[in-house]
Amino acid sequence: MSQDSVAAQDSAAGSDTGDAGDTGNRLPRELWILITGGFIVAVGMGIVSPALPTFAASFNVGVAAASLIVSAFAFMRLVFAPVSGKLVSWFGERRIYAWGIFIVGLSTSACAFAQSYWQLLVFRGLGGTGSTMFTVAALALLVRLSPPHLRGRASSLWGTSFLLGSIFGPIIGGAMIGYSLRLPFLTYGVALYLAALVGWLMLRNSTLAAPDRSSGAPEITVREALGHRAYRAALLSNLNKGWAVQGVRIALVPLFVVEALQLPQSMAGVALSVFAAGNAAVLIPAGRLADARGRKPLLLAGLAISAVGSVSLGFSNSVPWLLGASLVAGIGAGLMTPAQSAAIADIVGAKSKGGPVLAVFQMSADVGAILGPIVAGVLADVLSFQAAFAATGLIAVLALMLWLVAPETLPRSRSTSEPEKD
Repeated sequence: MSQDSVAAQDSAAGSDTGDAGDTGNRLPRELWILITGGFIVAVGMGIVSPALPTFAASFNVGVAAASLIVSAFAFMRLVFAPVSGKLVSWFGERRIYAWGIFIVGLSTSACAFAQSYWQLLVFRGLGGTGSTMFTVAALALLVRLSPPHLRGRASSLWGTSFLLGSIFGPIIGGAMIGYSLRLPFLTYGVALYLAALVGWLMLRNSTLAAPDRSSGAPEITVREALGHRAYRAALLSNLNKGWAVQGVRIALVPLFVVEALQLPQSMAGVALSVFAAGNAAVLIPAGRLADARGRKPLLLAGLAISAVGSVSLGFSNSVPWLLGASLVAGIGAGLMTPAQSAAIADIVGAKSKGGPVLAVFQMSADVGAILGPIVAGVLADVLSFQAAFAATGLIAVLALMLWLVAPETLPRSRSTSEPEKD
């Protein structure tokens, strides 16, 4: 290869990664700001999660009405996601990131002062709009700021920040409930105001995080992204993640432990903690492997292991089996998550304006989180818990089959940032 060719490739690499490419094997400072912000948001969500159903029930409503408070937040995230994608494209990631966190803080603070069930329902639902603004904007920044050869590592750190926050948050929230049901909401609201302020102040003067209006790169459309087999596969694998991790794991596993295995409720918490431990143990190594070996091998392995773990859960008949299956499922989710996010970043590209594409990707997980508990719950009632967990494993298998025929998206070398085309 001629020196001119090498120089041209190096120039192409620099144009895609921007300043981020100059960091070598170090992540840009701006990414650490996002990771810290994600941890604060996740801790806060964990703080209010133990208080929310109990606070709703204090207004003398039934279990279904109390559960609706949780669903309202997820529903608003889903319906507002397309708007969030457009907002990111119009106003830039930094503004929507800060405003999204601020709106969730405003909504959460208002919940603390709710005087009726309906007020609480409206306040909590409105927070879902800010949540999806924050999520889409943060993901867009993650895509744009991560050097192509470090996208797996950046995604794994991002996922770890949320995982650790979701572990510590409920512990803090559980302690606060003893003092007041309103205290967790006030605490989370204040933390979000600070997170929005710090994020805005630290990103507003960043040239790396500034919108690149000089590149002239067109906005990648959802239709164009759907023409990429890897994007279609990522939508289904993300739906599988929402279905299994955010939906069935939370809604069905505790019921299975108590009703089917006749074990105390505390054992459900142990099973969920073992899942989280398996997830946390492999997230960082999986991110590094996704950068070194490719996104596809990690996705295939993660989906296969997730399917085995989900199906095995349904056939648990002892505590060791339950905990072993939970561990396997957690490892599978941990292997898959960084590679999946990195693959989306590869497809969108650092220079493209991909807000709507990222919003649809996020929506796929929300759809899974909403449909998973419903479908699995009906199967458990009509057939068995085994059928419910088998259906969950089947979604992972279907996603695996799509990834088998999808191309690898990791750039072939550091000299190019374009993923392989169909």
